[in-house]
Amino acid sequence: MSKIHPAAENRYQYQDRGVHHHQVEDAHDINPSVLTVWKRSSMSFQGTDGFTVFDNQGILTFRVDNYSRKNCGIRKGLVLMDGAGRALLTLKPQVLSMQDQWNAYRGDYGCAKSPKSSRVFTMRNTGSGLFGRGNKSEATAEVFMGSETTSPTPDFRIEGCFRRRNCKIRSSSGQLVANVARKRVNNTVMLGEDVFSLVVQPGFDRDLIMAFVIVLDRICGKPLTPILCS
Repeated sequence: MSKIHPAAENRYQYQDRGVHHHQVEDAHDINPSVLTVWKRSSMSFQGTDGFTVFDNQGILTFRVDNYSRKNCGIRKGLVLMDGAGRALLTLKPQVLSMQDQWNAYRGDYGCAKSPKSSRVFTMRNTGSGLFGRGNKSEATAEVFMGSETTSPTPDFRIEGCFRRRNCKIRSSSGQLVANVARKRVNNTVMLGEDVFSLVVQPGFDRDLIMAFVIVLDRICGKPLTPILCS
């Protein structure tokens, strides 16, 4: 059985600065960060779903264990954790949103009301290409950083089709930030859609980009699959 983690070598330390573009502290950290995302919870018992993410050495880097079908339902949202289970960001859907809007907050707020001051970003579905109908250059989702979303220009744009595991994340200037692609074992063998590669360019926050991917998975749900809860 093939390993599902990538072979490329890289490392990145999380920096919580509340902005979308980060400076690299380690001068040797100049290569893209290659992660393998497995759409499966690290908790294998019935009633959970989520994500398990490995770094280039096969070490558990991120986890999402979704219990939203219990307890508080959609109000609880999803919690992005590091490999040790420490909460990094809470991701919550905006109730009654017309654009499949999700908000991200620092830490784990669970069922409690998240203060606006702790909001890290807001992602909105633009309705273009989310289900494979749009042009590759069209934005399928837009991200606005911080607690205010009145700016007409998003800080990030997602282009392509996430559902097909073929999309790119770009900054407001058009710079490539990260890309999602089907995971290949070799030149002829490609894994299923539940395992895919996430390549994050140096200088950008892996935690933030992983949070984008989690929200994309919710707003780009497959047919007959509830958007808010799998």
